[in-house]
Amino acid sequence: MAALNLDALLRSLKKGGPALDPVYLLYGDEDVLKDEAIRALIDVGIGSSRDFNLDIRFTGDLDPESFNALVNTPPMLADRRAVVIRGLEQLGKRKTKLRDELVRYLESPNPTTLLVLVVAAGEEPDAEIARACTAIDLTALAAERIPRWVQHRASALGVAIDAPASELLLKAVGNDLSTVSRELEKLASLVAGTGRSITVGDVSAQVGVRHGETLFDLVESALERMGARAAQLAGPVLEQAGMNGVKIISLLGTHLVGTALARAERDRGVHPSRLADILYRQMINVRPYGLRGYKEEAARWAAWSALWTGSELRAALRAALDADNALKTATVSDDRGIVTQLVLGFAATKREAA
Repeated sequence: MAALNLDALLRSLKKGGPALDPVYLLYGDEDVLKDEAIRALIDVGIGSSRDFNLDIRFTGDLDPESFNALVNTPPMLADRRAVVIRGLEQLGKRKTKLRDELVRYLESPNPTTLLVLVVAAGEEPDAEIARACTAIDLTALAAERIPRWVQHRASALGVAIDAPASELLLKAVGNDLSTVSRELEKLASLVAGTGRSITVGDVSAQVGVRHGETLFDLVESALERMGARAAQLAGPVLEQAGMNGVKIISLLGTHLVGTALARAERDRGVHPSRLADILYRQMINVRPYGLRGYKEEAARWAAWSALWTGSELRAALRAALDADNALKTATVSDDRGIVTQLVLGFAATKREAA
């Protein structure tokens, strides 16, 4: 049976508790979505009885006897209990007695226990165990879906967030769901009990970023070859929480590669009107991380490619690589100086690229 995704899991849970399967296996690179899946399973599976009927353990703390005690303990004042076991990837690295006991249990799981097995990000699930469970693949969301997820996560926190505030938040912290979730929790506590939505002003105050001074504003200025404007933004962007020169140059590099791809398509004769669609299809196949909506980014790359020649983009990529190396190897790193020098070098020359 093919693995489900989070949407399919949530749809199945709408059917109610009796529709739950006895064992779920959660894997993939998006730990925030795993936590969301666990919350949803527990809410449906045991609801308000979680104080008496929920155990969360790590494989390193278990042996066959303690595992059996966990999964075979009767529920208290409820129809079902839940057991969440994290670190399942450790069982696949060494064939232990605990793994053998788990495999035996999966042949005939306890119908009054909801067992949720969790594999760490970056690890592959044990194929034999996965076949015996309802497997849920929780990979990174497509960029287009993240704004909707922000609204969903805010709702789960008991608040609402205005669309411009959501846009500013994502421009400020990027698409890493762990970071977005942490900032949303802070913002939710800020407006809790006020009866109002999270606004742009709240995001500016909490995250420390103003409209027009985000990481993406810096990148856009640099790729539009407005070197002076990009250099002016280096300071305000670097002052934001969790920001550093490596993050800035990493995103710049991604957009330079995308723009270079668009330039190459132009140079081989693709009509500009078709560029964005071609780039979008390529992005869907590759799914580059950390970008905003793929259609929007494809349109930007197509437009920016008219401002550069292929040789200029190759030179810019070499400069970005040199800047990245300088940031990572310097004993005393001057992030602002390195980023400023890099983006000033992107300034447009008098000769038109296309």
